[in-house]
Amino acid sequence: MTSFSARFTTWRYVMNHANMPPGVEMDPISKWLVVTRAAVFSMTATSGLIGGLLAISTVTATVNWLYLTLSVIGLVVAHAANNMINDYFDLEGGVDTDDYVRALYAPHPILSGWLTKAQLRNAILFANAIDFAILLFLVWARGPWVAAFALGGLFISVFYVAPPIKLKHRGLGEPGVFVVWGPLMIGGTYFVATGTLPGWVWVASLPYAILVTTVLFGKHIDKISADGAKGIRTLPVILGESLARRTAQGLMIAFYPIVVGAALVGWIGPFVLLAVLGTPRLLEVLGQFSKPRPESPPHSYVGWPLWFVGGAFIHTRRAGGLLILGLLLNAVLPGVQLPWT
Repeated sequence: MTSFSARFTTWRYVMNHANMPPGVEMDPISKWLVVTRAAVFSMTATSGLIGGLLAISTVTATVNWLYLTLSVIGLVVAHAANNMINDYFDLEGGVDTDDYVRALYAPHPILSGWLTKAQLRNAILFANAIDFAILLFLVWARGPWVAAFALGGLFISVFYVAPPIKLKHRGLGEPGVFVVWGPLMIGGTYFVATGTLPGWVWVASLPYAILVTTVLFGKHIDKISADGAKGIRTLPVILGESLARRTAQGLMIAFYPIVVGAALVGWIGPFVLLAVLGTPRLLEVLGQFSKPRPESPPHSYVGWPLWFVGGAFIHTRRAGGLLILGLLLNAVLPGVQLPWT
């Protein structure tokens, strides 16, 4: 019998690499962590926490902790559903095949034989049922604007790859992710927690939305040849690889002046200036994006043929974590202000 510590090590590996460790027997938890691509849930949890911490650190806001907790749980479940929806419809639409990038860097739930189409569809329905129950409660508690946030996110989630809209295929996937992980998730969580939504929260939602968008940019740059061959016109396909890499670099850089500016004008408290400690990692990733992907993976590299997305994700996790730390300190030490604010 496998010990709990061994299983925990496997789960941690899956959360770090979005894949099973070589030679390790799969258990039900690790299986679903891979199927739902739980390794990237941290981005969604971060958006929810940013919305919650912005609410907690606002002197005039009264935070309902139950509503806030349900909101963050609902966001993570929605992300799981979104990932499975993408796999389901990309397979149905003929995009995902055994030789397409999606099946090369991690097991595809159906192509790998882990799940049948019916099982994946049922898992999607189950996740959405959980979110629907949370939605009904929060609409009852906070009113119809909660439904507007949720249905906006659901629309982008489903039609990111589903026909007839297929946002990803029309260069609208990246803007869609920006809207979901910024204004909808962060603004929506703030509203659920407080019942209000001041204008500055919309601005405060932009920096992290930009970071999450760079992760998708990196992934689509990695898939640019495969997507172009299938007629999938992501923004990197439209822009071309060189301009797409420069655009991603510009977006990564843009995170910092927006955060610093918001702190200097007194919108989100001084401790978010800790985010500038992410610049050493930023410089590393900018260097990675400054040249084309290598012809072959470095020794012991996990996730090939993906390359740029890994760097973008690591930078996003680092900068997002520092932003969370700064917001947490703002909440714990609300009396600390910059001299001119």
